[in-house]
Amino acid sequence: MYDVLVIGGGPGGYLAAQRAGENGLKACLFEKRNLGGVCLNEGCVPSKALLNSAKIYEYASDGSAYGVTAENAKIDQAKVIKRKNKVVKKLVSGVAMTLKRNKVDVVEAKATIKNRQNGVITVEADGKEYQGKNLIIASGSEVIKPPIEGLQAGLEKGFVLTSREILDLEVIPEKMVIVGGGVIGLEMASYFQTAGTKVTVVEMLDHIAGTVDAELGKLLQKNFEAKGLEFKLNSTVTGFGDNYVEYEYEGKKEKIDADYCLISIGRRAVSADIGLENIGVECDRANIKVDDQMLTNIPNVYAIGDVNGKWMLAHAAYREAEVAINTILGKKDVMRYEAMPSVLYTNPEMCFVGESEESAKAKELDYRALTLPLAYSGRYVAEVEGGNGVIKILVDNKRNYLIGAHMLGSYASELVTPLGMMIEKQMTLNEIKEFIFPHPTVGEVIREAIFAL
Repeated sequence: MYDVLVIGGGPGGYLAAQRAGENGLKACLFEKRNLGGVCLNEGCVPSKALLNSAKIYEYASDGSAYGVTAENAKIDQAKVIKRKNKVVKKLVSGVAMTLKRNKVDVVEAKATIKNRQNGVITVEADGKEYQGKNLIIASGSEVIKPPIEGLQAGLEKGFVLTSREILDLEVIPEKMVIVGGGVIGLEMASYFQTAGTKVTVVEMLDHIAGTVDAELGKLLQKNFEAKGLEFKLNSTVTGFGDNYVEYEYEGKKEKIDADYCLISIGRRAVSADIGLENIGVECDRANIKVDDQMLTNIPNVYAIGDVNGKWMLAHAAYREAEVAINTILGKKDVMRYEAMPSVLYTNPEMCFVGESEESAKAKELDYRALTLPLAYSGRYVAEVEGGNGVIKILVDNKRNYLIGAHMLGSYASELVTPLGMMIEKQMTLNEIKEFIFPHPTVGEVIREAIFAL
């Protein structure tokens, strides 16, 4: 009898099992593909390995403004992929060792929930039954493949790629179409454009980057377009053919020729075919419904990570895992999403946390906003020639504390953490002013923005 059964070995699942083991609970983890899930094997980590190679290549190719000249810089895509695989293997091995150290049993097989009787949950995997007092469902998400003409044939031929296949592509294509201007689409657009591909992004909305603050989203698009990236906004893909993508714009159908096409219009929870109906777990469409302790409608059954559809981010899953385990341990803990950080690891980077102007207006919040150039940071000026990075902060007028922060530019991915802490702890502007920021750092621009308000 296990204290905790965990279905899914992605960020949420493996951390839940790890935390269970660290606290003396007997845990069993089921994973049908690879430990680390999508994030570690075909998402967050491998894409960052590629993007770092692109950044190094970009600096080497265009360093004359900094007094550096390099000849014959090039990207060896096969070596980039080889290094990416090495990074993934190293980190997956680290996860396996951590689970072993915490005495977590790992079953490499698909798990199906069979029943729940007298408070005991039974899961079947590879023909064997496992019983536990608690169940944590962390089955993740999968790529959305809409019923568009020619999509399935394109996938079978290898012309259309998902986020899984594109991270193993060992050639730099001449032309690529990316369907979807969200995080995955933009990061891959950034990589391949830098590597020398002519990239066209087709997006059905009138803007890129999803729910990012509109002002910064437009600025990011300008940065991309200056580098040669092309966007087809307000456009709907209607078909895939032999090395072309068909889309509709203002009632007219157009075609774009390409060597490859990436489909990245979103992901959906993997909740079917795991036996939820056998114990009566409620879903909202594909998403498993949970409360702020990650509990489903069934006692002692939890759902964390992408499968609950709250925030499809690895760091959200990490925190949800800890809330679930703390609840099992009898510790008071709840999940909060008000200061959930998000990052686009493009070049330049973009981060955002808390409210945007659009969300603040929709909620009718009493706020004020300020946008400040990153040129207020001496280090930014020293390191970024001709950069147009900005920081934007939103402040609650009544209580005078930070409710939103957005940044486009160097080190944004690292600076979102202190910004998120300030929002989470509802720090007032006067409290933030007392912080001492090291000089010279890009982070000093936070202090400059606070004082400018």
